Amino acid sequence: MLTTGIKNKLESFSTEERSAEAIGTGNVPVYATVMMVGLMEKTCLESVLPYLEPGQDTVGTRVDVSHCKATPVGMKVRCESELVEIDRRRLVFRVAAYDEQGLIGEGTHERFIIDKERFIQKTYAQLSQ
Repeated sequence: MLTTGIKNKLESFSTEERSAEAIGTGNVPVYATVMMVGLMEKTCLESVLPYLEPGQDTVGTRVDVSHCKATPVGMKVRCESELVEIDRRRLVFRVAAYDEQGLIGEGTHERFIIDKERFIQKTYAQLSQ
């Protein structure tokens, strides 16, 4: 059953391919903010998947995080999430990311529970309009 308090942790690495310089969001070889946010979203997603009904999934709808410290290429990055609010289909998570030296980012992330097939059909119906 889906309840508040569900937690998850995922690890990744700051690599050249994940740097702001490589993906074009900056001109320095440090872990890109967009990569940190992606890891946060994935950590939240994977935390609730085992609790969803067959055919359900979640989609990210809001991210409110700060990226407070740069991480050099070569360091391990860890993200932690906790489900802190459930409002019908809306899920709110507290997220934090760390490198080997400490906190690099934190904030909240919101996801919505969807019927996966209906969501895909509705989204792709736009192509025929």
